[in-house]
Amino acid sequence: MPLPEIVRWAIAVLLTAVLAVAAVTDVRERKIPNWTVLATLALFLPWAVLHLHPVSWGLWALGAGVIAFAATFALYSTGLVGAGDSKLFAAVALFAGMGQLIQLTLATTIVGGLIALIGLVMAPTRALVMLKMRGQGDFGRGVPYGVAIALGAALVIWAGLFHLVSFPATA
Repeated sequence: MPLPEIVRWAIAVLLTAVLAVAAVTDVRERKIPNWTVLATLALFLPWAVLHLHPVSWGLWALGAGVIAFAATFALYSTGLVGAGDSKLFAAVALFAGMGQLIQLTLATTIVGGLIALIGLVMAPTRALVMLKMRGQGDFGRGVPYGVAIALGAALVIWAGLFHLVSFPATA
């Protein structure tokens, strides 16, 4: 295996570890540490350099990050997600780039929906009260979306490494 490929796998392992910390912290404290977002951004730099055309691919990836941040900032502004969720999703969108941004969004959304469903199944009384009140009222801390972001990002990154999906300009 060539050295760039080994480095790419090492970055994926480190990113997965950072995302795992973000997810666990989000479950425990409902907060995503800023250092995990910064570490994700720091890991993106060598990831981008490893591409055949790092400048053009990096700009393409930055576009994905900007789109992801704009969308999640709108969700944050309406109170649907936390600030940490918004920052973390934008950071992992850099790894996906424009070519995999939709897959990242879908994977994160599906995992988040499954987490919400599991929460409702585990607390059926709460679910019935939520239905009866039609979403009005305080129903607790909600879904730890850091978990969904971490799992969605891991799925997309590792699928790319196993060539289940292709990243632009990596061949």
